[in-house]
Amino acid sequence: MSPSAPTVGRQQRVERGQRPEDDPRRRYTANLQGEVDSAALYRTLAQTEKNPQLAQVYGRLAAIEEAHAEYWKDHIAAIHQNVPKLRPGFRTRALAWLARRFGPAFVLPTVDTLEHLDSGTYDAQPEAVAGGLPAAERSHARIIEALAAGAPGALSGSTLARLEGRHRGMGGNALRAAVLGANDGLVSNLSLVMGVAGADLAPHAILITGLAGLMAGACSMALGEWLSVNTARESSERQIATEADELEQVPEEEKEELSLIYQAKGLPEDLAKSLAERLIANKKTALDTLVREELGIDPDELGGSPWGAATASFALFSLGAIFPVAPYFTFAGASAVIASLAASGVALFLIGAGTTLFTGRSVWFSGARQLLVGFVAAGVTFSLGKLIGVTVTG
Repeated sequence: MSPSAPTVGRQQRVERGQRPEDDPRRRYTANLQGEVDSAALYRTLAQTEKNPQLAQVYGRLAAIEEAHAEYWKDHIAAIHQNVPKLRPGFRTRALAWLARRFGPAFVLPTVDTLEHLDSGTYDAQPEAVAGGLPAAERSHARIIEALAAGAPGALSGSTLARLEGRHRGMGGNALRAAVLGANDGLVSNLSLVMGVAGADLAPHAILITGLAGLMAGACSMALGEWLSVNTARESSERQIATEADELEQVPEEEKEELSLIYQAKGLPEDLAKSLAERLIANKKTALDTLVREELGIDPDELGGSPWGAATASFALFSLGAIFPVAPYFTFAGASAVIASLAASGVALFLIGAGTTLFTGRSVWFSGARQLLVGFVAAGVTFSLGKLIGVTVTG
């Protein structure tokens, strides 16, 4: 991963009207920071990966990134500048903590996204091209993409792996789904609380409304997630049953399908047919292979547990939704509104900062943007509530 740090640094220099090549020290330092981040993250993945072969892959990637870091240190020294002692940035430390807590598979889709965002970082830098770094970074991106595509679901079989069905299309990333699930609860309940606060309801009425909004939204999200996962699971089971019936009724056709699948993957025709012949001899193995290769379904997972997904969705929505309403347990009037906005503002900024784990943008930019969007929504509903309150009482 050559990381987000070079990309962000380059964007900042462009914003100031300075071309990257005008300041080689800053560019070299930004590149060095990126390699330090990458090496640290891959070392963590190597240490936490339970599969020895994958751990070795991560270890080799870390070693390459460490060599790249030395390359940029040499360039900084060559222009008679002090080589800075850099430590991993916020994004890298956060991803490393999540990898240690939940395992490498949890962060792998995010790492894959960042790799692709940054795979072209070195293309326009002559020093990097001379050192062969662009090709190495693109190679890393392909390796991580292959690992992400073949990795089991993050937190396989648990609640976080299958939560938030409407967010799963974004890279299959449980981390992304968790952040967006909490954001849904926060923004929707903040808007609701500010709307009734604008209507100048009594503090206890606002508290009840906020708690009702929390429960209603969380139950709706949980039910929707349960339905989504359960429907997907039943559909997969039906497809597997159909495949099993076809394997029983027309085994020769299924063998031909397997052969064609392996030929499409690049195996020679004779080898593909031989492999299909061996697989079809064992009905259980043949069915498992056909389901995985032809249907793209993991028969051991089938979309995860609907109840686990519903529970996770409920918890994440509630986590976000509690911030706007919690101050009303203690405060009233303008003090409660200010406290609600303050608590929600902190949560909005943190959620925005959390999105940088898979967008590669600046923490301050993403946090401020999320804060602005959330407060605009709250302002709109507060104004609408004020208007309705004046109209009704008038």
